Amino acid sequence: MEVIAFFENHLAAFVASVFLLGLAVGSFLNVVIYRLPLMMERQWEGQCAELHDHPLLEQEPFNLFVPRSHCPACRHKIRAWENVPLFSYLLLLGRCNHCGAPISPRYPLVELLTGVISAAVAWHFGVSWETIAALLLSYALIALTFIDFDHQLLPDSITLPFLWFGLGLSLFEVFTDVRTSLIGAMAGYLSLWLVYHLFRLLTKKEGMGYGDFKLLALLGAWLGWTMLPAIILLSSLVGAILGTVWLALSSQHRETPLPFGPYLAAAGWLALMWGQDINQFYLSFTGLG
Repeated sequence: MEVIAFFENHLAAFVASVFLLGLAVGSFLNVVIYRLPLMMERQWEGQCAELHDHPLLEQEPFNLFVPRSHCPACRHKIRAWENVPLFSYLLLLGRCNHCGAPISPRYPLVELLTGVISAAVAWHFGVSWETIAALLLSYALIALTFIDFDHQLLPDSITLPFLWFGLGLSLFEVFTDVRTSLIGAMAGYLSLWLVYHLFRLLTKKEGMGYGDFKLLALLGAWLGWTMLPAIILLSSLVGAILGTVWLALSSQHRETPLPFGPYLAAAGWLALMWGQDINQFYLSFTGLG
């Protein structure tokens, strides 16, 4: 209780502490982003082998905790001091301490992004239950963003538990009430489901995946149906701009499929933080407010 009272009276100290926590969580999210798709691939391969009565090959344990992280170039196992979020990367000058191979800058960037987002959440919500819930949602959205960007995949093992988590929070009206949350989850899923099937009917192509439906249902459960228009508008706008820029700067062509999940996740986080202001601005801009 004394710690809570201290943080309530010293918001800057609370924000700084949550920033450091975010750096540590970001380091773990790097593991999730890299390993979870591989874990799913192993599971699918095992299911296929079982379905076709093929013998299952023995494999070493592989999950979020085993084996220890190592350098992909020389297999050097990362020691504790080499794995301090952000600071180890700077200390090692972005290279493996054993073989000198370059370390991807995305690892410290994910850690820094998670720290900054954590600090923003702490500053916005203060010392409250809302901060704890918003941090957990933010971490899930960061993991989903990078996994979808890498693999065009939004794992059910993240989206479905957090969808139910959002529905559960509505019982305590953390961000919204039960009725608004339930309608948000249903409307979030069905809205993109209808768009998907209408697009496929008109073009004979698939414009998005079912994971996008579940992600918008998740956001609807957390924030309520009233936030869905703002989320869809923001995600479409950001997706159109960044997608066009990315295609222009890369060697990809216009038919290259682009993940929609990262834009939904970014829009959902903005709605979590400033959804009411965004809705009010939109209504004022359109003359409806």
